Amino acid sequence: MTSIDDLAREVGVSTATVSRALRGLPRVSEETRQRVVEAAVRLGYVPSASASGLATGRTRTVAVVVPFVTRWFFATVIHGAEQVLRERGYDLLLYNLAGDPAARQRLFGTGLLTKRADAVLVLGLAPTPEEVRQLRSGGRPVGLVGASVDGWPSVQIDDHAAARSAVEHLLALGHRRIAYVGGLDESPVDVVVPTARRDGYLEALLDAGVEPEPAYEVDGRFTMAGGLAAGRRLLGLPEGPTAVFAASDEMAIGVLRAAREAGRSVPGDLSVIGVDDHETALFFDLSTVRQQVAEQGRTAARQVLALLGETDEVVPDRVVLPTELVLRSTTAPPA
Repeated sequence: MTSIDDLAREVGVSTATVSRALRGLPRVSEETRQRVVEAAVRLGYVPSASASGLATGRTRTVAVVVPFVTRWFFATVIHGAEQVLRERGYDLLLYNLAGDPAARQRLFGTGLLTKRADAVLVLGLAPTPEEVRQLRSGGRPVGLVGASVDGWPSVQIDDHAAARSAVEHLLALGHRRIAYVGGLDESPVDVVVPTARRDGYLEALLDAGVEPEPAYEVDGRFTMAGGLAAGRRLLGLPEGPTAVFAASDEMAIGVLRAAREAGRSVPGDLSVIGVDDHETALFFDLSTVRQQVAEQGRTAARQVLALLGETDEVVPDRVVLPTELVLRSTTAPPA
């Protein structure tokens, strides 16, 4: 079996140069990189991950902690991160909390994350002060998506502003009976986004002089099924809303189904707007607030790779990606 020493001798360079060339790192000329790659193919060289780990103290793995891996948003962020990590020869080690606070406590409390990975990405969770202490004690870079902690890189959108833009659109159309379908505000694993989007909804109403109606705030669990149940509940009220702001497109799509079941036309009887620009939003012609979901994962991966010295790319420590109001056919002035 060809070793890295054999490959270095064949090309006439150091083993460090071979390693950098094969990993796509800078400070290797393109001519040298090409010679190394060609020699590796010719000799059938396959790098040993375990040997590399012993030599460098690296696992070439990034741990990703996600509250709900089955949710479209988190799955898409993971996909974006994995694309970037794979290009640099890193594996992704996934930890799904599945909404279980005990799983979260075990994961952060045992040091397991920092023992098994070179870096950690935490998606959609605001680490507690104790979790921050535990992660810092592990000495590994930590990146966040959807939250921020001083001293750690983060990438997110302005969820508060995204919600405001959706509700302000409905207000500008003339709606005043505007419902909110959210969810997980009291989640045991403390997901960050729902609270920020609800706050944006309430603030937009109050700034417009509209008193929020408690009966118009319904839990949709950030799923289509949850949105369907929430829509049924709202449409069953004696004086229901004329518009619904759903904190995710999946919940908005559930509300659309509830309206169809109830024989309500959209947007004639009910306007509906969501957040995400989910891959199915266009098929439902759903008005929404678009966010760059996969790019959040890609940016977060680049941030931790920069901290690991795997790239010379300059990546800002705190990235707030833009959102965009996308108007389709599910919103219109009230009848």
